[in-house]
Amino acid sequence: MNILTDNPIFILVLTAITLLVLWNIYLHFQFWQNKKKLKIFFAGKSASDLEGVLFEEIKRLKKSEDEIKKILKSLKGLEKMASLSIQKVGVVRFNPFKEVGGDQSFAIALVDSYNNGLVISSLYTREGTRIYAKPVEAGQSKYPLSKEEKEAMKKAGVKL
Repeated sequence: MNILTDNPIFILVLTAITLLVLWNIYLHFQFWQNKKKLKIFFAGKSASDLEGVLFEEIKRLKKSEDEIKKILKSLKGLEKMASLSIQKVGVVRFNPFKEVGGDQSFAIALVDSYNNGLVISSLYTREGTRIYAKPVEAGQSKYPLSKEEKEAMKKAGVKL
């Protein structure tokens, strides 16, 4: 009679010890993985306990939120400034006198995102050059626009 194989209590104890050893190995593995994660979490921190680390992280998060709010406020100001800046440009060169000279006269349309701005025209002749400026509001001018000025406005993307 073999005491090792015939005794059910011995087999039960042996099985329990084996299960406990396996469970211990599993727990050590889990502990090791969590310890690695905590090392990463605590890395570079002056606090030695979890509460201190969380407090530092909350402070850092609050500071980041404040900085993001400042950036958003600054961005809104830049967007407003950009919408009022010249964004659309159209240039047309032409010859006002068909029989003489070349395309040395021009019309330039300079408008913002709201189609506000101006149209500048330069007429070149042998006697001199004349320059005209006409204000534009919402794509329209209170002064009559020449064919070339209207073409410059269209090239700038303004619908007339």
